[in-house]
Amino acid sequence: MNPILAIETATEALSLAVRDGDRIWERHEIAARKQAEWILPWTDGLLLDAGVNRRDLQAIAVSIGPGAFTGVRLGLSVAQGMALALNVPLIGVSTLAALAMGAVRISGAQRILAVIDARMGEVYAARFAWRDGVLMPVGAAQVVAPSNLDLSGIDAGWHVVGTGIDAVEGTLRQRLPADCANDATALPHATDVMTLADVEIAAGRLSLPEQVEPAYLRNRVALTIAEREQGEKL
Repeated sequence: MNPILAIETATEALSLAVRDGDRIWERHEIAARKQAEWILPWTDGLLLDAGVNRRDLQAIAVSIGPGAFTGVRLGLSVAQGMALALNVPLIGVSTLAALAMGAVRISGAQRILAVIDARMGEVYAARFAWRDGVLMPVGAAQVVAPSNLDLSGIDAGWHVVGTGIDAVEGTLRQRLPADCANDATALPHATDVMTLADVEIAAGRLSLPEQVEPAYLRNRVALTIAEREQGEKL
């Protein structure tokens, strides 16, 4: 299905991609709290670079979390608004899956543990396996303290990617096997959101814009005053 637009704003980056035919145009940069200001002009600019009229888009894909609450809401609201206005399907994609897909694309990883810093002393985490050209989840995504994350079976055959590696003073990095490939700078890219959306499109799993919901995993956005004070005492 072409052309298609993909949006990823669930982490500290603003990542957008447009595909038309066999060509993909992507813009990916650390946004430093500028996502809301830049997302619409960047989208217009990328569509212009690709020579794609917004009305010609056949679908929109968006990263739905878990990730930063404000980023997830921003990306989803923009994607829903555009999909509704254009009357096209909206495909929601796991942010952790997009992060894992990036490891497949960049390093050929077959088994991936994707971890994103969730703040508040926790990480978002999920395991994935690349099998027969498809990224498959291995268990459910979770939000957990890095000291409590189950690392059983994680060995040299695994790639661990994401900002969660160095979260909470590098707790997870200290627990990883020394020979385990890891990249704490890895962030999800819109190109990988698009790749995962292609699987959903091929399977006919198309959603109305209003049906796509964020995957927060956690309902709180900040520690309470008492929790912050307790943390300062530790």
